[in-house]
Amino acid sequence: MKRLYIARHGQTVANVQQRYAGQSETPLTEQGMQDAKAAGQAAQALALDVIISSPLSRAHDTAKIIAAEIDYPEEKIILSDLLKERFYGHFQGLSWELPLDDSPDVETIEAVMERARQIVAQVKSLDAEAVLLVSHGTFAKVIRHVINPGFNPNYNDADTELKNGEILQLI
Repeated sequence: MKRLYIARHGQTVANVQQRYAGQSETPLTEQGMQDAKAAGQAAQALALDVIISSPLSRAHDTAKIIAAEIDYPEEKIILSDLLKERFYGHFQGLSWELPLDDSPDVETIEAVMERARQIVAQVKSLDAEAVLLVSHGTFAKVIRHVINPGFNPNYNDADTELKNGEILQLI
């Protein structure tokens, strides 16, 4: 059976400012680069065959730092739009204190779940034993629920979210 891991990107400017980033770009902070380096050091014990990353710079930069720590060729990192964070529409750039609503410009959780199902199917089709996905907070909650329906993602609860730079085994 394959081993599937997910890592959340390192801390970003939007994280520090407590703003919804969604699919907008926000750079890693100095702490975020340290988070990614620590994730890379933890990944040394995982014997990874493949790294797949969200193309958003915060995740891709995290993936590159992890790759450097495990001597994985940066050019072999696969980018997948399926791993992008949830699109928060007009909430992107606004404070986390604003509760998300069902605005038509906000990507539904069901749509994010469909992306998670698709990436899991793609990973299962790979000829690889150990795969690392590098993604985002809400996406990580969704994919955990897709793989383990008993996991309650509680999308508004920070306690169920991966910490920046944390790696979790999914399968």
